[in-house]
Amino acid sequence: MDKIKNIKVGISIGDPNGIGGEIILKAFEDPLMLEMYTPVIFASTRLFSFYIKTFGLSNKIHGIKSIKDVVPGKINVVRLLQDNYTVEWGKVTPQAGAVAVKSLQAAVKALKEDAVDVLVTAPIHKESIQTEEFKFPGHTDYLNQELEGDSLMFMISESLRVGLITDHVPLKDVAQHITEKVIKTKIGTIKQSLKRDFKVSKPKIAVLGINPHVGDNGVIGTDDQEKLIPALEELREDGTLIFGPYAADAFFGNGNYKNFDAILASYHDQGLVPFKTLSFGYGVNYTAGLSHVRTSPDHGTGFDIAGKNEARASSMIAAINAAATIYKNRKMYDKLTANPLKTQARKRR
Repeated sequence: MDKIKNIKVGISIGDPNGIGGEIILKAFEDPLMLEMYTPVIFASTRLFSFYIKTFGLSNKIHGIKSIKDVVPGKINVVRLLQDNYTVEWGKVTPQAGAVAVKSLQAAVKALKEDAVDVLVTAPIHKESIQTEEFKFPGHTDYLNQELEGDSLMFMISESLRVGLITDHVPLKDVAQHITEKVIKTKIGTIKQSLKRDFKVSKPKIAVLGINPHVGDNGVIGTDDQEKLIPALEELREDGTLIFGPYAADAFFGNGNYKNFDAILASYHDQGLVPFKTLSFGYGVNYTAGLSHVRTSPDHGTGFDIAGKNEARASSMIAAINAAATIYKNRKMYDKLTANPLKTQARKRR
C-alpha cells in the first residue's frame, strides 16, 4: 500500500456564499498537504481567485479545462462554472444552490468514473439546492442514488464513531422509518465498514434505544420491544457483537461509548448532539456503505461567519485525511480478502 502516495481528491465547493471555498483553500495552505494529495476542485478559477484575495491567502491555483489535465502537487480547479457568479456572503439564494449542485454533480461523475480517488464535499445549504430536478435533503441521499451500495451517515473522529438508523427525517416520522429490516441493514453496513474501512477485525457495536429509557418495557412506547430488540437478538445469533439497546441519556455521559468501536443511534440528534459535543471541529461526516469514498466536514455552511476570515479548516483537513485513510484501508482489505484462486488465474493469463 506504500505505492499509494498522492491521492487524487475530488472536491465539490458546497454553497459559494458560505465558508466552503475558504476552508478548502486554508486546508491546502500547508505544502505538505499537496505532497500527499492532489486536489481537484469543481468550480471556477475566478471564484477561487476571489476567495484567495478576500482572505489574503497565499495559495496558487491551477485552472484546467478537463479532469484529464490534472497536475499532481497543484490545486487544480476544473473550469466548470461560468465566471460571472457574484458571491453574496451568508445569503440563501437559488443561484448559490445551482452552483453547489453543479459542482457536486460533476464531482460525483468524476468519482464514478474513477477520475478521482475519493470525494470530499464542502457544506451545502439544504434550502437553496431544492429544485424540480434536485429534491434531495442532503449529500447522503443523492450519493445513495448515484453510487452502488446502501448509504449510512457515519460520523467519525479519532475517538468516536456514530452511525444513524435514520438521518434527515422529521422527528415525528422517525419511528415509522425504523423497521427490523432497516435496523439489520444499518448494522450490517457498520460492521462491514469497521472491517473494511477502519481495520477493526471483530467490531463491537452499541445500539441506542428509540424511546426514552428504551421504552421502559412498553410504558414509554413499544418500538424498542417490537422492532429493535428482536432485530438485535437475531443478529447476536449470527455472531455479530452487538450490544444494547442502551438508554441514550446516560450512555455518553458515563463514558460507556469508549467501550465500543461504533455506536448506532436511532435518529439524527440522538447521535449528532453528543458527537459534535465531543468532536466538533475535528469530526468527519463519512458516507459508509457505498462503492466509493466520500467524506465532509462535521459542520454546515457557516453563514454567520462567511466572508469574515474566521473559518477554521480543521474539520476539512480531517475529512481529507479520513478519505485518504479509508481509501488505502479498502485497497488493502480487498487485496487481502480477494479469492486467491482467481488471483492466480489472472496471473497465469
